[in-house]
Amino acid sequence: MIKIPPYLKKGDTIAITCPAGYMEKKKNAICVKTLQEWGFQVMIGKTVGSKSANYFSGTDEERRDELQALLNEPSIKAILCGRGGYGVTRIIDQLNFAAFKKNPKWIIGFSDITVLHAHLLTRCNTASLHAPMANAFNQGGAKLPYVQSLHKALKGTKASYSCAAHSMNQLGKATGVLMGGNLALIAHLVGSNMMYKTKGAILFLEDVGEYAYNIDRMFIQLKRSGILGQLNGLILGGFTDRKDTTRPFGKTIEDILKEHIAEYNYPVCFGFPVSHDTENYALKVGAKFELSITAKTVKLKETA
Repeated sequence: MIKIPPYLKKGDTIAITCPAGYMEKKKNAICVKTLQEWGFQVMIGKTVGSKSANYFSGTDEERRDELQALLNEPSIKAILCGRGGYGVTRIIDQLNFAAFKKNPKWIIGFSDITVLHAHLLTRCNTASLHAPMANAFNQGGAKLPYVQSLHKALKGTKASYSCAAHSMNQLGKATGVLMGGNLALIAHLVGSNMMYKTKGAILFLEDVGEYAYNIDRMFIQLKRSGILGQLNGLILGGFTDRKDTTRPFGKTIEDILKEHIAEYNYPVCFGFPVSHDTENYALKVGAKFELSITAKTVKLKETA
């Protein structure tokens, strides 16, 4: 059975850390205020608004040691990643999850944090939250349903989401363990010991800033590795800020995606609200879900 960390209650402590890219401390302020309004205490790591002069929020050692301390500390009930970017892959193999396995807690984030989600599910058999990070609380985001979905998930409310039908959807109903995240990171994990075991799963994918040919190549990788062929269902989220070469690739992102899933008979949803944009619902990686796609609507419901 997949372990579900304890849900949070008022007074519990959430720690904010940046295990990958740099984040200005001021961009964290509304997040901290909102978490406190939700009734939680907040501990801010030194990697948030650090003195780093490069892309990362600190050296590999600094980012690793801070995350390790938070994983080990039993009084911390959830770890919210300030932002993604790149960097978790550089430290993941140096982390020790022994204390975490004894006292699991919610790890929250998306993008580069996909590496952590995959590790937690495959190596620790523990659920986590693919969900908005600190920056999503800014510019009114804290009041939107996407950030609010994180609050509900932390309290233990079972997820129930819906979105509009898409002309490219493949209709049907599927049940399975939900897993997924950023397409580039999942393609990167293929062949490693922390790659998701996707047999019978519902997989969700999203990405940002990729060239059309990169998305094409990564889907071919997922197909050739057998990942796409053994799913019960597939959720395609936002592929935002996409790029094309000077000489056009010749296909839209939707055309590329449709081409690579056409041979499979399981339900497929296009345009689900999981992305690097504002529309990014909290999804519990490792929980069981039911995906129902009809000609009129798409529903994703947590069942256990």
